[in-house]
Order: sequence, then structure tokens, then C-alpha cells
Amino acid sequence: MTAKLLLVDDSTFLRMASRRVLTDAGFSVAEARDGVEALRQVRESQPDLIILDMLLPMLGGERVLHALRQDPATASIPVIVLSSLSQSNAEKLKEEGATAYIEKSKLDLTRDGENLIRLVNAALRKVKPQAGVPALH
Repeated sequence: MTAKLLLVDDSTFLRMASRRVLTDAGFSVAEARDGVEALRQVRESQPDLIILDMLLPMLGGERVLHALRQDPATASIPVIVLSSLSQSNAEKLKEEGATAYIEKSKLDLTRDGENLIRLVNAALRKVKPQAGVPALH
């Protein structure tokens, strides 16, 4: 079964590039441009994993993460935080329930996006050991 991902970022370029990498790797990818749209889509589609930017319009990523962790229906969905925030903020976000963190500056989507695919697979396997797709070599 194909894992369903929700990609939340206000950057059209980042969403398009990430979607290409992730769909090429075999994932089903939905998108949201802001925090309000993200929470609506989570309730409607119950994704297997969320990739969440922190700096979002309407409702910021930290508030989205908090809302997800407070709702029993969404509390166990893995959330990979994608941001340009500092490492100290990354640790704080993990304490608040983020599964993993990747800095936007270290995300190379112009090639194969291998680091993003590895993070997604690792996060999915933590909650569903048979989930994900084979890692790139």
C-alpha cells in the first residue's frame, strides 16, 4: 500500500520539487499552502506522514504541530519539520512532538532528494514497520 503524505509549505517551488521527488519514489502526496489548509486536509484524509514547514501563513507550523499532538485522532501521525530554524529550535520542536527535522538549506531537491526520502521512510517505519518504499542507493 502506498503511503499518503501531506506536504505543507507556502513555497510553490518547494512543494512542486518535493512532490516530484516523493511521487517518483512511490508516495502519494497531497499539498497544503498554509496551516489552516493543512489541518483541514489532515482531518479529511488522515495522511500517514506530514512534512511541515514552520513559517506558514494563517497558522504557523508550531501551532499546527501542537494541534496535531493534542488531537487523539492525529497525535500519532509522524511529522517531519522542514525549516530554516536553528538547531536549538529543532530540539525544542522534537520535544513538542516532531518526529524529525531537516534544514531547508540541506535539502537538495534538484537532484534525487535522497535525504528527504530516507527521512520519510525512517519516520514511517517507526510507526508502521512495513511502510515506506525501498531506500535509494
